[in-house]
Amino acid sequence: MTVYALASAKGSPGVSTVAAALAACWPSPAVLADVDPSGGDVMWRLRARTGGPLDPDRGLLSLGAAVRRGAARAELAEHLQQSALGVDVLVGLASPDQLAGLGAAWGQLPAVFAKHRTDVLVDCGRVVPGSSAMPVLAGADVVVLVVRPDISGTAHLRERLRSLRATAGIGGPGGRPVGVIVTTSYRDTRSASDLQQLFDAERLGVKVLGIAADDPKAAMILTGERAGQFRKTLLGRSAIQLAQKLGSGSRTPDLANGR
Repeated sequence: MTVYALASAKGSPGVSTVAAALAACWPSPAVLADVDPSGGDVMWRLRARTGGPLDPDRGLLSLGAAVRRGAARAELAEHLQQSALGVDVLVGLASPDQLAGLGAAWGQLPAVFAKHRTDVLVDCGRVVPGSSAMPVLAGADVVVLVVRPDISGTAHLRERLRSLRATAGIGGPGGRPVGVIVTTSYRDTRSASDLQQLFDAERLGVKVLGIAADDPKAAMILTGERAGQFRKTLLGRSAIQLAQKLGSGSRTPDLANGR
């Protein structure tokens, strides 16, 4: 199925929260995979379906070991856990110290994700030159970058878009489709359109998909720290709209053309 790589260019604009929100609202069954090289959040933020903690030994590390034994036989499904969110998850690294345990398996992850029976939403964390997660971004069907609409966030995003286009063929005509999600207040009616105008003026070939409402209380519902119906929150409603835009493979050419 389709592999979506989510990442940020700088700081903490809420990639993990956006990825979890999208997975919870996806129009079809989907997997949430945590491959953040700096250490994942899924293990700590989400609970198992039983209400207990997720197993740190079953996830990216065990998948990496399976890939090293034979990428052709490695199956993502064997390393997933059912979360209380109602979504199957691939638990990430507990810390950057575990990076060495994956080694060359990074380059095989896109193929393993691509042959899974459902869409896979991959949280890649912050993308910097030389990031271990770069093969995942380069091999994804669609790349989604999350940004806060402040000066530094926008500046770093522009530079990262140029870098990804030049070094990995991500974005622009013929490249991997790229979308941008803006994390901001639900009252912010201008940032998304302002960013689209900027990207169009610089011919970056990027589509601004919309906003993910900055809603801390809704994020606590995702993690089970607060009771409530997530889909009825500001973040939930914005995630539903974003998931509907992204969840159809037929729309990805529009992302590539920045329309």
